[in-house]
Amino acid sequence: MTPLSVIVITKNESQNIAACLESVRWADEIIVVDAESTDETVAIAQQFTQKVFVRPWQGFAAAKQFAIAQTTHEWILWLDADERVLPELATEIQNVITSKPSHAAFTVARRAYFLGRWIKHSGWYPGRVARLFHKQRAHFNSASVHEGLVINGSVGELRNDLLHFTDPTIYRYFEKYNRYTTLAADELHSKGRHFHLADVLVRPVWQFIRMYIIRLGFLDGVQGLLLALFSSSYVFTKYAKLWEKESIHINRKQL
Repeated sequence: MTPLSVIVITKNESQNIAACLESVRWADEIIVVDAESTDETVAIAQQFTQKVFVRPWQGFAAAKQFAIAQTTHEWILWLDADERVLPELATEIQNVITSKPSHAAFTVARRAYFLGRWIKHSGWYPGRVARLFHKQRAHFNSASVHEGLVINGSVGELRNDLLHFTDPTIYRYFEKYNRYTTLAADELHSKGRHFHLADVLVRPVWQFIRMYIIRLGFLDGVQGLLLALFSSSYVFTKYAKLWEKESIHINRKQL
């Protein structure tokens, strides 16, 4: 069998990391890069692998590029701590990389569990993401949030789903909300994007319509409604923070 490395980035993931790493215990190598967790994440991860690296946080892309640099195998599977690899997906991954594929990477459909329900619509499923890749033919982009792979070559598709246990509670959702909207606003500002009133009047409304109506979020029950509302609020807050950042910048220049 062709060997596989798994990389996982963590920060206070003691509730998730054991199940995540248990689901890839079959892999030949597991690399965990931890952003100085204050809970038991590191101790738990060390029960599964000796390759646990604790480093100051420098951003998602930088952490994942560091993780790649620690791997010793050509094929890499990238996971978040709240994701799980089912046995069917594990077998498929092993068979695919052993077949010496011509593709540089493979996407997988993520099946998200949100507030106690598997989300089947809302634009979240299948929500394919590139997670399995050849390390000589892919690298992470520099996005501050929702970073992804830049792939040099063709991309194939895996058939089996990756489980994503996102946001088990509303409290957990909003724990990430403030940090992610700030990162998103910072990224827009760094790219020279300017705030427009339509960003907070039109974009949030369109986000709700797209998720709840066009992408059939209403079929996902109360969770679908909450997801569309929360996502609309996320868009509103992201652009409000862009306005705030832009206003502060202008005011400082006037002083």
